Amino acid sequence: MSGTSEGPAAAPDRVGQTVTERGGSAQVTPAGGEGLLALDPAYRSAFTAAPLAMAVVAPDGLVVGANATLARLLGAPRPDALAGRVAADLVDLAADPRTWQAYREVLRGRQAVLRCTRRLKHPEGHSLWAQVTVTPLTGGEQGVLLSVADISARRELQARLRHLQMHDPVTRLPNRSLFFERLTNALENAVGSDVGTGRVGLCYLDLDGFKAINDTLGHRVGDRLLAAVAERLTRCADEAGFNRTGAPLVARLGGDEFALLVEDSTGTEQLADLAESVLTALQAPFDLSGQRLSVSASIGVVERHAEGTTATGLMQAADTTLYWAKADGKSRWTLFDPERNAHRMTRQALVSTLRPGIEREEFVLQYQPLVGMSDGRVRGVEALVRWDHPQFGMLSPNRFVGLAEEDGSIVPLGRWILRTACRQARRWQLDHPGEPPLFVSVNVAVRQVWDSDLVADVARILAETELEPGLLQLELTESALMGSAGRPIKALQALSDMGVRIAIDDFGTGYSNLAYLSRLPVSVLKLDGSFVRGFQYEDGDRAAPNAADEVIVEAMVQLAHRLGLSVTAEGVETAAQAARLRRIGCDTGQGWLYSRPVPPDHIPDLLTPNATVT
Repeated sequence: MSGTSEGPAAAPDRVGQTVTERGGSAQVTPAGGEGLLALDPAYRSAFTAAPLAMAVVAPDGLVVGANATLARLLGAPRPDALAGRVAADLVDLAADPRTWQAYREVLRGRQAVLRCTRRLKHPEGHSLWAQVTVTPLTGGEQGVLLSVADISARRELQARLRHLQMHDPVTRLPNRSLFFERLTNALENAVGSDVGTGRVGLCYLDLDGFKAINDTLGHRVGDRLLAAVAERLTRCADEAGFNRTGAPLVARLGGDEFALLVEDSTGTEQLADLAESVLTALQAPFDLSGQRLSVSASIGVVERHAEGTTATGLMQAADTTLYWAKADGKSRWTLFDPERNAHRMTRQALVSTLRPGIEREEFVLQYQPLVGMSDGRVRGVEALVRWDHPQFGMLSPNRFVGLAEEDGSIVPLGRWILRTACRQARRWQLDHPGEPPLFVSVNVAVRQVWDSDLVADVARILAETELEPGLLQLELTESALMGSAGRPIKALQALSDMGVRIAIDDFGTGYSNLAYLSRLPVSVLKLDGSFVRGFQYEDGDRAAPNAADEVIVEAMVQLAHRLGLSVTAEGVETAAQAARLRRIGCDTGQGWLYSRPVPPDHIPDLLTPNATVT
């Protein structure tokens, strides 16, 4: 009997040493003799008839006696045929250095016990798993007792149980647990290895529309579809592994999610080809007992160096990329993009710190003047919020206002902006009593109207700051107002009745329905800057006015005036633009010609006519 693996030669310390009788317990004949074990009758009978395979081994490592159970287990014709054999060779104890060293220590009496598991090859050709135990003889005898237990049945049961535990019962593919085990091993083996590419690739796919099939046709049909999909994925993996060291691992991670793991990948092109083959394979309808079903998939593709990559990090990247594939239109594969991921991570970081940032007062307001076109005097200012983020620095509104509207934090943020702007407007009024008071214009999101009592908030803040309602202007976008009814219109009407001015921001980019505006409590139109920019275009080396845009703006200004509305032009950057707007009859202008948004202490410097701050 010999082990299936090779190791250092089992060279005993001493060969041919005889174990003599001590205390009447045992007597061993010299190795190479008859090899019979002489025991007291009671012990001899127990040793011989024991169901556990055993042998006595001399300090030199040679078998001096064995029972019939061991002979049968190892395929020996009779017990004495094992006498004089090297015990380590019989049960493969020299297969690895650590076990071999431990065995030698037990033989020398320096270690109490050795237990190990070995896979042994029977002379008849089959293999068996054996648990080997080596312990010193009792009663002061020299040598050790070797016992061998056949655990093949137990190992087979363990293997079957592990297979059931690690495989999906519907598709018979490896499940999430086995997939992560294989992925972790692949990453560990690839790092620092001179064999292979040191890279790993992953196709993470989700079936498009599977839930609808499951809900309408039932889970039984859904399971059969998953099994059919698994067969096609396995076929794709086998074809991809042709002429390579191995096929990609196909696993079902749960639900309708599958993964194909490519070890030692050669680059993104290999993963892209695999993803394309999967999409192609899934295009053909599935015939499930005469029922034809069609399904597509979205696939996230990740390929990278194994070094510095963790299983969790790779799966997070794959999950993110799968989400991109679905967001981009489904039935496609998308490659992981570090820049796109960095933007997503930044977005998540901003979302998670929005509300704490409001509580920590990390936001600041800057103000941009609204200048009278006729005399160049500053009539008011628009409050523009900035986020002084501790990690990303000063952020403009387009980086966070949309996020605040999504998660509802725009309500407390908007309330803070309104209170801060009103308090600042009142301070300017008190500090410059000789100047006409400036009104302050504050942007309001529609969610502030729906998710809070905006009318009550405005009334309370005006009372707290002692600012006159006529010095507050609230700006809402055109698309937010057009077609609105119910609560938003009632709130705006109540604010207008209070004396607060209502302005429509970015007018001209939405419905541009002036007739509808006549029925809304609106007092100001703010023309979108795109109209002002259209006042000139490049014609060779000179700038020439765009007559069509000028006619459109002039018509809107005239109609607004007839409806009793004043007009503010946004995005005024040149004196020529300002001159044409003044000729058309525009009331106020806003833009870099007059001033960029500035801190509140810069505004007093702009109160004299035609003053500018850059």
